[in-house]
Amino acid sequence: MTPSHICLALLVTLIWGLNFVVIKVGLADFPPLLFCALRFALAALPLLFLRGPLPAPLWRIVQIGLLLGVIKFGLLFVGMHLGMPAGLSSLVLQSQVFFTVLIAAVLLGERPGRRALCGLLLAAGGLLLIGAQRPLGDSLLAFALVVAAALAWACANIATKRSGATDMLRLICWVSLVPPLPLLGLSYLFEGPQAIATALSQASWAGIGALLYIAFLATTVGFAIWSFLLRRYPASQVTPFALAVPVSGLLAGWLLLGEALTALGWLACALVFGGLAITVLPAGLFGRGARVPGDPAKS
Repeated sequence: MTPSHICLALLVTLIWGLNFVVIKVGLADFPPLLFCALRFALAALPLLFLRGPLPAPLWRIVQIGLLLGVIKFGLLFVGMHLGMPAGLSSLVLQSQVFFTVLIAAVLLGERPGRRALCGLLLAAGGLLLIGAQRPLGDSLLAFALVVAAALAWACANIATKRSGATDMLRLICWVSLVPPLPLLGLSYLFEGPQAIATALSQASWAGIGALLYIAFLATTVGFAIWSFLLRRYPASQVTPFALAVPVSGLLAGWLLLGEALTALGWLACALVFGGLAITVLPAGLFGRGARVPGDPAKS
């Protein structure tokens, strides 16, 4: 990957790392399914200004929209509503990296080399250290829902890569048209019209700000960049950056909120970023002979 594209990937991890705290703020005002529906309804608004044909076949747009918007975020928001902590949710959701690498190997023939696998394992060790310091929460069901959300995200990554789209901003805006109606229907059935009416009439400025953040920064900007990188590079080279999302959340809390970061936390951050470096940086940076035959990682 080029240095500029590595910087774009790291920018996405920062946006998404902050996103989990923002989601918790929004869930204080909105029921989870309604919150998710409003998020995608707003994220589709740029289509009012974006002209041109569909960026991908309609069936593929619907597929990505259902996997990413309805299933992934529906399960994630409900899981967090049922008790999964924001930090642990950001950690568990990154199991999508390993799901994506496995599915890409089976369906796309993108088999990561030994150096990339070593980097993934090193980063996974860092994630385990972070997870060891986080409480699981009260609900095992909530934990299972977030794991299922990670699997749905992995399937959406593969569908995005196979979409053939080149204009990723238009793609994510069209994809955002799919989830609102199904999610509103589910919200009406499971959360009830009274909860919907109360949330819409009594939303605080904090809740509205959280909604705008996840709609435009986390969805429109974040997923447009993510989809662009997935289209350009092998999934096994892009998705490992998501392992840095919990790390960016930890660092943001330390910098912006004064949250303590222990020596074990710093070690975990170092392991994650070290694993990312091994996975995505050119092999030549690690010395002559560092290239492993068959390793697909390229600069």
